[in-house]
Amino acid sequence: MKVLLTLNDVEPAVRLNKMLEAADVETELVSPLDDVRGALARFKPDLLIVTGELRDPSNVALVNEQLWAGRTVVGLSDAADAAALARARGAGFSEVFAKPIDVAEVGDAVKRVLERLRLQRVTGLIGESEAIREVLVKIEQMAPVSSTVLIEGESGTGKELVARAIHRLSPRRSRPFIAVNVGALPETLLESELFGHEKGAFTGAAERRIGRFELAHTGTLFLDEIGEVPPSTQVKLLRVLEEREVTRVGGTQAFGVDARVVAATNRPLRGAVESGHFRSDLYYRLNVLHIYLPPLRERKEDIPLLVRRMVSELAAQLDRPFRGISADAMQLLVEYSWPGNVRELRNLLESMVVLAPGREIEADDIPREIREGGSARHLPVHLAAHSRGGGEPTVGGRELEFILRSLVELKLQVEELRRRVEHDREVHPLRGGEIVGAEVRGSLRGARGEWLEEVRPAAAIGGGGSDEGTASGRVVGGIAPRDASPPNVVTILPGMTMAEIERAAIEAALKETRGNRRKAADMLGIGERTLYRKLREYEGERGAVTID
Repeated sequence: MKVLLTLNDVEPAVRLNKMLEAADVETELVSPLDDVRGALARFKPDLLIVTGELRDPSNVALVNEQLWAGRTVVGLSDAADAAALARARGAGFSEVFAKPIDVAEVGDAVKRVLERLRLQRVTGLIGESEAIREVLVKIEQMAPVSSTVLIEGESGTGKELVARAIHRLSPRRSRPFIAVNVGALPETLLESELFGHEKGAFTGAAERRIGRFELAHTGTLFLDEIGEVPPSTQVKLLRVLEEREVTRVGGTQAFGVDARVVAATNRPLRGAVESGHFRSDLYYRLNVLHIYLPPLRERKEDIPLLVRRMVSELAAQLDRPFRGISADAMQLLVEYSWPGNVRELRNLLESMVVLAPGREIEADDIPREIREGGSARHLPVHLAAHSRGGGEPTVGGRELEFILRSLVELKLQVEELRRRVEHDREVHPLRGGEIVGAEVRGSLRGARGEWLEEVRPAAAIGGGGSDEGTASGRVVGGIAPRDASPPNVVTILPGMTMAEIERAAIEAALKETRGNRRKAADMLGIGERTLYRKLREYEGERGAVTID
């Protein structure tokens, strides 16, 4: 591993360099007067250590470039206050150390960072979150032994990467790694694929076939989607794991196999055991060592790092220049729930690199489903399929899971609405505690799923009861008529559609800004392009928006 240190702060940089050299780390020092970028291109370090004033514009620009190049950066700061250190960490530094610098402490931390980078390079798992660090530690601990490993995690989290990393770091690294998705194989062929078959064992068996266990002899066998194995095959799989012997389909002679088994599932196997669809003895035989891979929504702090690393790799692979991603666009990516996890993120980034507009990616360039789904809640609900008398499932577990997720999401939305209504009643009480109309002041921030800035009972506008007059018209039932609203005020009335509310908010914003579309878009919390598109729609459908 290679480390490049800048000499903005000479004393700690020189001492740290000496300590790393003593630990057999290849290092190089570069002064601010030298061509730092040239040294980076020539030396190609795995880690850059920046010293001095970390918020200096030249250092900020350098760090930003290295992050987009996929390089990890550590900082030794002149500042010692917590706020300055927090700002430095927010700028993308993996670790930040303040004066007085304890060289021994920093040296140990740098060694840990280098070890983590080595593991990330071997495994392909990118991240600085505690969850990913724990996974990397477990991989290194489990790799040297031959015990079975069960990896649990949603689709797209990288379970096969973990399995390959365990094999690559194990004493079996030079032997075969055989991967099989048991959920993709029909039940009639599964046993033949796993255990092999003899010639004539069944119709179409024209010759002997070597099974996956046999192919993985002295190596590693990765069984993906292990929860989809049918009960009849589970019995035979358990026997193979316990006896370390395989009998081919149609054969009578058992023979020994030495294959380390790593299994993976995208749904918790314990639930399948409790519902009776997976054998408990096979579960405990597989779950000797266990690794849980968290979904991307549970490690959002890793998303900026993943984006930068993946964009760097994809731009190089596709030979396409990429100008970067704005802070607002990155925030949208961080807020999105990513049901497809890292696989979904990588697919999106590949399309962004290919279709890049030749400038920095802005929030409006992010696909609509990502922009609108940023605040969506993910409900970790799982429901096993019901069955009659232990037989075939009567309703698929995934269908029930979808129904339950929808019901729980609806319940959460109703509870949120009730809470907001109760809060509004406390702030603006009405006669009888009933809300019959609402006035919306300020901006309507519907574009990102936020609630209205200010909601007031319409009766509060004119101080009115149901038949009291106002300066501009009567208030009937606590609701001001459309022509009774003061200038630049949006009044929501029963029966108004969301499209009408949206248009009214846009008209009010344009009036407030005297037709300045950029300011109106900022006030509404939407992109300027989105505002232009809405105005074009109004012109085509119901006439141009008028500005008094």
